[in-house]
Amino acid sequence: MKPYISQSSRIVSICREQGIIVRYLLDVFIPELKQSKKEQFENETLFTLYSGTMNGLPFLMKRALDFSISLILIIILSLLFFIIALLIKLTSPGPVFFIQERVGLNKRRFRLYKFRTMVANAEQKLNEIEHLNEVSGPVFKITKDPRITRIGRFLRKTSIDELPQLFNVLIGDMSLVGPRPLPVRDYNGFSQDWHRRRLSVRPGITCLWQINGRCSIPFEKWMELDMEYIDRWSLWLDFKILTKTIPAVLNCSGAR
Repeated sequence: MKPYISQSSRIVSICREQGIIVRYLLDVFIPELKQSKKEQFENETLFTLYSGTMNGLPFLMKRALDFSISLILIIILSLLFFIIALLIKLTSPGPVFFIQERVGLNKRRFRLYKFRTMVANAEQKLNEIEHLNEVSGPVFKITKDPRITRIGRFLRKTSIDELPQLFNVLIGDMSLVGPRPLPVRDYNGFSQDWHRRRLSVRPGITCLWQINGRCSIPFEKWMELDMEYIDRWSLWLDFKILTKTIPAVLNCSGAR
């Protein structure tokens, strides 16, 4: 094999492992036909390699449903939003919303919105309790986080704190269903390239991890479930995850 072909193959393999769409000329090397699409650019024939199944008309329908459903839910839940905001202000000094930079589609960063469930300076206090981490991998979770407020514990248990993410869905930063968006700190802790493939799709409010135990499952299993979602994706799978999320939330399964 010629050196430039070997180098090209290595680059394509790295990109595919991370979920990056690849386009290359037909005469560079023999393409894998699985999940590939033949295209024309000027007088050249290109092959585009996709990771997973999230493309085409079904993908556009997913975005249309995300926009419509999130808008309807925001309107329906507006009174609940007001009540929760009032309770947060009455029980703890600080802002109503917790806003944090997260890593989303194609590694772009965005501002994620949640109802604040911790003390106002919780981010600054993380270093003091980082040694108490109870989960594997780069993420941080502990059962009895001392930074959580009284109303915050209820909001987390019922997942009501996640509802402001409907605004993220509405503006296109997130989807209703997709891999959970991780903070920049957690993303920087990734040690495997294949973990980054979860960034080839929009992050979501709920996912396979959410309905399979949430914080009770180890980090590697969480990542594997995200890969499974990307590879198996369909509108029907999204519908099944959404319907299973409701009982998972009501049962408070895996919540911390």
